[in-house]
Amino acid sequence: MARDYYGLLGVSPQATDQEIKRAYRKLARELHPDVNPDEDAQARFKDISTAYEVLSDPEKRRIVDLGGDPLQQGGAGAGGFGGAGFGGGLGDVFEAFFGGGATGGRRGPRGRVQPGADSLLRTRLTLDECATGVTKHITVDTAILCDRCTGSGTNGDSKPVTCETCGGAGEVQSVQRSFLGQVMTSRPCPTCRGAGETIPDPCLKCSGDGRVRARRDIAVKVPVGVSNGMRIRLSAQGEVGPGGGPAGDLYVEVIEQQHEVFVRDGDDLHCTIRVPMVDAALGTTVTVDTIIDGPTEITVDPGTQPGSVAVLRGHGMPKLRSGVRGDVHAHLEVVVPSKLDGKQTAALRDFKDLRDRDHAEVVSSSSQQSGGLFSRLRDAFSGR
Repeated sequence: MARDYYGLLGVSPQATDQEIKRAYRKLARELHPDVNPDEDAQARFKDISTAYEVLSDPEKRRIVDLGGDPLQQGGAGAGGFGGAGFGGGLGDVFEAFFGGGATGGRRGPRGRVQPGADSLLRTRLTLDECATGVTKHITVDTAILCDRCTGSGTNGDSKPVTCETCGGAGEVQSVQRSFLGQVMTSRPCPTCRGAGETIPDPCLKCSGDGRVRARRDIAVKVPVGVSNGMRIRLSAQGEVGPGGGPAGDLYVEVIEQQHEVFVRDGDDLHCTIRVPMVDAALGTTVTVDTIIDGPTEITVDPGTQPGSVAVLRGHGMPKLRSGVRGDVHAHLEVVVPSKLDGKQTAALRDFKDLRDRDHAEVVSSSSQQSGGLFSRLRDAFSGR
């Protein structure tokens, strides 16, 4: 179903070009994102910019008056070359060979009002900021709407005029010889750059572009649980398009900084705790300063072996858009003293005598526990 482009601008189908332009300017002053940050206003601004682009183009407006929608045209129709199996039509075939459209394939002027490009910025966050959320204030250097001409690109009450080179068509044609004979090709007009009109008296501030570059500060609300590489989308905060067209979106990519203690794996956090040999044998507790909960005790059970992992359930990173949290995995590294004094040596010898059944031995591969060093080496060499 065709969109009501006249209704979007609040004008009648009999409105003149100047009435359409005045209606667009009036609405643009009220709805532009730099003036009205409301999301509904931003959506309406995109709609009115699209409506103005359509109704300011004579060919597109003719299609609207016939009950169609120029932005939903499907090519030459089911019975022509635009049907199934021919993609964009015969004109695209000629364009692929000769760089322009064939005779009858004119696309008309593209219009001065064009949508703006998306922008991408990066911001560095600590692990704590990723865990708790934060509002970051960033400086953006983008194109914004020219406040002198409100996007029209003209100076004062002056108006654009039809391009003398292309006669308003937005493209110029030429004849080329090829193996098919003489072929008519077209390309964008070099004078108006495909817009179909020029501005003889351009705005003194934007030089007719309808936008100027400026720096502005934007507050970015970072949600709880973001991770490295994620992007936050800010609608209509990117580049304003040529001719004051709707702004693109701004994407802020998260760069997560390395933490001194924890290594992040999804929603889980991993850390290494060095446990003296005696504490590993007798058992102890170790206090870990977790990201969200602060100092938390981890219990090292008596008889803890090297490579053991103690887990704190629900003390890890929060899952994005969820109240669920990951775990903290503490990898226990048992430290054997490398130097002993006389008393320590004697005490250990007495302990060894009490454990006369403990002695070093070679363990067969079949008795290795799954996950041990030898079993991992064996699996690697066997290709498992």
